[in-house]
Amino acid sequence: MLTNLSIRDVVLIEALDLSLHSGFTALTGETGAGKSILLDSLGLAMGERGNAGLVRAGATEARVTACFEMPAEHAAFAMLDEQGIPAEAGDPLVLRRVISKEGRSRAWVNDQPVGLALLRRIAMTLIEIQGQHEQMGLADSTTHRGLLDAYGIKPSLAGDVARAFETWKNLCAELETARRELDEAAREEEWLRHTVDELATLAPQPGEESLLAEQRHGLQQAERRGEAVAAALSELTSRDRRNPGPGAALRAASRALLRLLPNAGAATPTQPDTQESLATEALTALENAENALAEAENLLSRLATDTQANPRLLEDTEERLFALRTAARKHNVAVDDLAGLLATLSARLTGLENGATQLEALQKATAEARATYIETARLLTDARTRAARRMEQAVTAELKPVKLEKARFLVEIQPLPAEQWSRHGVEQVTFLIAANPGQPAGPLAKVASGGELSRLMLALKLVLAGQSGIGTLIFDEIDAGVGGATAAAIGERLHRLAQNVQVLAVTHSPQVAASADAHLRIGKQTRNGQTQTHATPLNHTERQEEIARMLAGDTITDAARAAAASLLGSGA
Repeated sequence: MLTNLSIRDVVLIEALDLSLHSGFTALTGETGAGKSILLDSLGLAMGERGNAGLVRAGATEARVTACFEMPAEHAAFAMLDEQGIPAEAGDPLVLRRVISKEGRSRAWVNDQPVGLALLRRIAMTLIEIQGQHEQMGLADSTTHRGLLDAYGIKPSLAGDVARAFETWKNLCAELETARRELDEAAREEEWLRHTVDELATLAPQPGEESLLAEQRHGLQQAERRGEAVAAALSELTSRDRRNPGPGAALRAASRALLRLLPNAGAATPTQPDTQESLATEALTALENAENALAEAENLLSRLATDTQANPRLLEDTEERLFALRTAARKHNVAVDDLAGLLATLSARLTGLENGATQLEALQKATAEARATYIETARLLTDARTRAARRMEQAVTAELKPVKLEKARFLVEIQPLPAEQWSRHGVEQVTFLIAANPGQPAGPLAKVASGGELSRLMLALKLVLAGQSGIGTLIFDEIDAGVGGATAAAIGERLHRLAQNVQVLAVTHSPQVAASADAHLRIGKQTRNGQTQTHATPLNHTERQEEIARMLAGDTITDAARAAAASLLGSGA
């Protein structure tokens, strides 16, 4: 409910702070006192259009702040959470609006800047104004279906329809996806089969690339070692005449030296002892070198055997590695992802082969879900039709006492085309009114006059008490054009309605004002040459005087005071 309203520099209001309470509060005052300014100010806080003309003369800006208290489950909290605006259950909700003298507008919710669209959305969950010139809330036909359901439909039935709709729509989405995937697979079937065969033949394994690269490196190293050993052996064992090799050279040198020794059989004279000794040592060195060379040849031969390269294995390894890398480039994936790609494409190919059967089963399930939704929705339609007749009777019973005895209230239930079916059912619900006999029924806001519509809204609110979630209702001159018993009936109904929601009524009727729980008098005063609007809470004595003024006019008589006292007594 609305707990506080603070207004600064709006037209004739310099500063006004109102504290409001639950129940029914009447706002009275002479014509032109500023009651409409009060409602215009509240409209600013609700996100209605504002302009520079609302800024009080001499002020730089107009400011309005409205504070509300709400239950923890109120819909506004979900909106605030959706927008990331902090709000704790139990804390007040503060709407603030500022209009500059240049016409610029700014808005805040809980001190967080917001756009006017969000401000209006939140305000519409908090407060409704039913007035002579504008109607909100019940006049919006998009709310009628929910109000009818709240009035007379079991939540479980509406929940069944919502669940059936979601099941059907989820299956529809699955069916559409399956059709699209099957169509796509069918278009690429030839490529798909060729690619799967190609990859299946290649049979890639996860981690195979690194293993092959490591094996290839080892084989290349072995090949290089084998080539080096072979080259060394080749140098030691050459049989080329022009390059006989070191072994042959050593043997030739040994044969040459043997001829220098005494026992070589030569006819030459004996050489001096020193030369003979040196020749013997040289021959020994040559024999040692020959033995060392033989040992080197033996070692190299053994090494050649141990490091024997496998050119075929290296070729096979490189061929496998290059084939994997070529396939990876072709399909734009990593080599290690080829196995996963094969599995994915194989599954698509299998899906294509089994797709027709699966699609048929999904089509059947979707058709069954649609039939279930239609049947469940039919039960909801029947229940809504019965609830609509009960609502018509209940509202009609409230129309006669408020001088709308000739009016007819109707709840129209119209089937929707299939493309507009929803989780809420298969029909549209609209509240209609025929204000006079012979007049065709039409939308609430278009058929009834302002006063008639306000009284109709009162009747509807009484029937739907507590169903809309709105915590504050404001009626602007709901008593226009009526008096006496009708005004008293309106006052009694406003008082009754206030048992469920906060009610504020701008009224010129003493009967309506006397029915209120609290009373605010709106007036004007001139100070320092400026006219200002003010609002004064009235005690019991002041209420009696104000109601007497409403009865008698400028000259308040004792009879008027007595009548006022009587009204207050009956109103209490």
